[in-house]
Amino acid sequence: MLDIKQINQAVTIISKEKNIAKEKLIDIIEAAIKTAYKKDYWNKDEEVNVKIDLENESIEISIEKTVVKEVTNPALEISFEDLWDDAANFSEGDIIELDVTEEIQNSEDAESFGRIASQAARQVIIQKIGDSEKEKIYELFEGREGEIVNIKIELVEWSKVIFDYQWNQIVLPKWEQVSRDNYVAWARFFLYVAEVSKNETGSPKVILSRKRAELVTAIFAENVPEIEEGVISIDKVVRQAWVKTKILVSSSFEEIDPVWTLIGQKGMRVKSVMDELGGEKIDIIPNIGDMSEVIKKSLSPAEVLKVDINEEDRQAIVHILPTERAKAVWKSGLNVNLASKLTWYRISIQDIEEA
Repeated sequence: MLDIKQINQAVTIISKEKNIAKEKLIDIIEAAIKTAYKKDYWNKDEEVNVKIDLENESIEISIEKTVVKEVTNPALEISFEDLWDDAANFSEGDIIELDVTEEIQNSEDAESFGRIASQAARQVIIQKIGDSEKEKIYELFEGREGEIVNIKIELVEWSKVIFDYQWNQIVLPKWEQVSRDNYVAWARFFLYVAEVSKNETGSPKVILSRKRAELVTAIFAENVPEIEEGVISIDKVVRQAWVKTKILVSSSFEEIDPVWTLIGQKGMRVKSVMDELGGEKIDIIPNIGDMSEVIKKSLSPAEVLKVDINEEDRQAIVHILPTERAKAVWKSGLNVNLASKLTWYRISIQDIEEA
């Protein structure tokens, strides 16, 4: 019917490789066999028990029935008459357990049942291992949403990038990848912990990202201690991953220049962040309170002559020389679009002819 010796070997291997207790695996297999029994053989209403003994390499399948005077549901009840000489040992309403192992083993369906039960056990084990691994990952990242981790790639299979974190595998979702990142085995990357949650059914979910703007903020925080100290504040970040990021920064200390604090001596701080992001361009704009000036600087490297602001409609008309248009707009309008997102103003660019 079932090769218990083979099951024992499989359980031993999986238990060691996946660090899952043998007892838990056995419970999973017993539940799968019970489901297969009720689904494909005998009566679906029967209360079935399955017990696997790996030490003695044996299996016992039994069904529970209630003792009654008159049977109305043979799947769930048994009469005193059917108990024969044992009837005197029971009272009406007692629950008895009938061993049907030999009956199943000697039935015409024994081979088919064994095959289906084995397949069911295999499928459930695979699913439960996946659930167990998700739970482990959840526990490792619980309470760390919004942080970054520096971890190495274990395996790359086409667009599937698998990282190793404390000897556990975690996949970087395709939609959170940056196309120009060079994902190869053993390469290390900073990843942003974007989400750590459980749904209504309790299924855990951990999402890491290389694409989100918050990654830039978190990497800067690693390189600029003044951010953690509260001296510098990153007020807003907008990003087109791998191409360009714009950052709005401020400081409550008049003597501190927040832009140069992020840039660092000889540009070393910002260079470290850019290197981690594959050379992504980073514009750092001071949040000085004057929105006209903020919008001017947000269109860097273009030189802006004048900004007309409509506060009510959140619109801004930016006046520049025609020679500066390409810089202000940049690739497919990316520069002006990022500037609009950064300032929350709809920016229109108007050329001014030189006198």
